[in-house]
Amino acid sequence: MPAKYSQIRAMLAITKGSLKAILRSPSAVVFSIAFPLIFILVFGFIGGGNGKTSVKIAIDKGSDTSSPIYTALSQINSIKIVKGEDAFLLQELEKGRITAKVLISKTGVASPAYAIKITSSGAVMPQNIQLLQSVLNGVIAGMNQKYFATNQTIARVDATISQIPGRAYKTIDFILPGQLGFSLLSSGVFGVAFLFFNLRQQLVLKRFYATPIKRAYIVLGEALSRVLFQLLTAIIVIGVGHFAFGFTLVHGLTTFLTIMLLSFIALVLFMGFGFIVSGLAKNESTIPPFANLFTLPQFLLAGTFFAVEAFPTWLQPICNALPLTHFNNAMRNIAFEGASLAACSKELLILGLWIVGVYGIAFKTFKWD
Repeated sequence: MPAKYSQIRAMLAITKGSLKAILRSPSAVVFSIAFPLIFILVFGFIGGGNGKTSVKIAIDKGSDTSSPIYTALSQINSIKIVKGEDAFLLQELEKGRITAKVLISKTGVASPAYAIKITSSGAVMPQNIQLLQSVLNGVIAGMNQKYFATNQTIARVDATISQIPGRAYKTIDFILPGQLGFSLLSSGVFGVAFLFFNLRQQLVLKRFYATPIKRAYIVLGEALSRVLFQLLTAIIVIGVGHFAFGFTLVHGLTTFLTIMLLSFIALVLFMGFGFIVSGLAKNESTIPPFANLFTLPQFLLAGTFFAVEAFPTWLQPICNALPLTHFNNAMRNIAFEGASLAACSKELLILGLWIVGVYGIAFKTFKWD
């Protein structure tokens, strides 16, 4: 009696063959591994900061907010005052998300009338603290010229900066998640689009119909090979970033495994875009323009190189609607802050909604012949 045909074994055979083809493709290796690694090397050697020029500060609750010093600070474009509960502000300071907490207090004498005390953390770049000190001294100098003809001063900044412990946020901690996300996006869209379009054009899919394997297993087999290759890419990118440039993995292996699971979820979504493109494309030359409609806006606007807050206010809602933005945010929270997937429920929910919408369209547009 002949053995029963195994759909799983056939699917794995397709996966094995497709994975070999991917590994032998120079373009797949270049764009999935070499391209993001080049950016990681460049920004890794640059070093220190996260590239932000604005300074976020918190005002201590004991401050005199009726003082002219506070009024002047609140009107400076390069200074953003963050408000919230003490526990929240302390966490933001420890993570380096705000530069300092500023205490503006009355001295009870005419000169200086106010004393300014700065509290920062070890996670804050020194140049940001220096910028804040320069801004404060500039504000004071301007007021002195306006109100005093002598050497009196309206306020004095304490030269001693109080420090609380904090983890330094390096350039690589911001850049690597964006590069990994773009690698997953590019491979998911371009790789799947070209793969299934060529399989259809070369009548390979029709030949599969002559075998007992079901359509779903054909798609799963090819998709699984792409997933395995990209997860291997993620391991290489994260490994180089961590061991060569100190990319932060707060909880070590646990954080790494959480990132891999997040990468799998994101890759499933991005491959859906590839299925749509392969269905819409009339010929091979139309695939890149269609694919770029999905990849280019996200590469530029999803926080790959610059924080979303750096874009104009009117553009930020568009940035925050893109799925790559939420992958980048979730990965940075997991890697640097040690967040779990449950703590990234908002980002996962948005990615999940994108998955439902994208595959709903993919099922309508995907063609077998």
